[in-house]
Amino acid sequence: MDITKIKTLGDLQKSGYESKSVKEELRRNLLQKIMKKESPFVGIHGYELTVIPALERAILSKHNINLLGLRGQAKTRLARQMVGLLDEYIPIVEGSEVNDDPYSPISRYAKNLIEEEGDNTPINWLHRDKRFFEKLATPDVTVADIIGDVDPIKAANLKLNYADDRVIHFGMIPRSNRCIFVINELPDLQPRIQVALFNILQEGDVQIRGFALRLPLDIQFVFTANPEDYTNRGSIVTPLKDRIGSQILTHYPESIRTARAITEQETDQATKEKSNVYVPDLAKDILEQISFEARENNYIDVKSGVSARLSITAFENLLSTAERRALHNGMQKTSIRLGDFIGVIPAITGKIELVYEGEQEGVNQVAQQLIVDAVDTTFKERFPKIEKLTKEGDDDPYSKIVSWFFEESDFELLDSYSDEEYRMELDRITPLQDLIDKHQPDTLKEDIYFLKEVILWGLAANNKLSKFSIGNGLHFKDVYGGYISGL
Repeated sequence: MDITKIKTLGDLQKSGYESKSVKEELRRNLLQKIMKKESPFVGIHGYELTVIPALERAILSKHNINLLGLRGQAKTRLARQMVGLLDEYIPIVEGSEVNDDPYSPISRYAKNLIEEEGDNTPINWLHRDKRFFEKLATPDVTVADIIGDVDPIKAANLKLNYADDRVIHFGMIPRSNRCIFVINELPDLQPRIQVALFNILQEGDVQIRGFALRLPLDIQFVFTANPEDYTNRGSIVTPLKDRIGSQILTHYPESIRTARAITEQETDQATKEKSNVYVPDLAKDILEQISFEARENNYIDVKSGVSARLSITAFENLLSTAERRALHNGMQKTSIRLGDFIGVIPAITGKIELVYEGEQEGVNQVAQQLIVDAVDTTFKERFPKIEKLTKEGDDDPYSKIVSWFFEESDFELLDSYSDEEYRMELDRITPLQDLIDKHQPDTLKEDIYFLKEVILWGLAANNKLSKFSIGNGLHFKDVYGGYISGL
């Protein structure tokens, strides 16, 4: 039977429908998901053993929830996916502003209508997709916005005096009765507004312009916040924090693999649109390593955090850089080059907050250094350690490469090179292939040239070679060769 065809209170009662609170809905449907071994939170990576179990425990306990973590940690996404745990449809009294339950109405309008109409009271059905309300906490939010206020226009139209509670215009929270209500960035909400939430969370009382209404609101509250000690903008007042049942700490991905899964999921459309650009696996690792380096960098404010959106937008920029290069050079297809990473700098500079020393260094310089550090970390994971001091007779795996640059006066990798010219130029350095064959023999054929470039960047990062940007590409040379030839 299609339950939504029921249109009156009498038919609803005959159907045997049982009313449940929103927290009971979430709890019951989550229990069913768990018993079926299904995850209610899809596309959330890295939280399987930490955040999601804690969130499920909070839902089973019927708690209001505070998701506490730095920016870009999927807090809002977690809250939005809770909608999937609600019943598909719930009945409401037709015309109700506060989604009145026909079995237990809370508004004066619904009570009067049921008293007049009885079993003929008309009802509507509310889909779960319409049971999610979200408010970004900003300093200009007022009590009227979220709780309600007296509406003089309503009073005039209905010819009521201000002593009648029907002149009240309900705010967002009463209108989200029987729904999930999310307040993002809770510490940004002014303390006097936070105080207005006390009774709603605990007793269900609402006070509007002198009206003390008993509205036992049925709401699942979810708050999100940056760690209050890390922000200068505000904090959560202690009595409000005390009324929130569970506080759950979120975190950034703990491995490159998890970070890659998030980025690939969020950039799937961009990857399909730019299918003419091949991206080596190693390039994806380096891209994610940039965020890991940023979270450890002394020039970057770790309290502000480095969002996962950095990797997402950087990957989109990386694809576009290669696509643009290919179009300028008249190529139909191309592969990502390490030199293309210069195009991700705008995605980095907008996602990091610098400390004072970082500001002195300059945001572009910090972004470029993050790329170099990411390449260097990736290089060291795959090739032998570079010894700063070597004795005569020591087996230095990089000596032949350095010697090649000592003998050659010039080596450039220009953006204007076609893929064939790019490969030919790298093939000139024959010791590169020998190093790869010895230490990375399983490298895919299509990834070989990207790996060769990684070796050159790694040697430059460890002062074995010199690397210079020449506007339209990169110039590599021996550290001492240019000086000696000058003499």
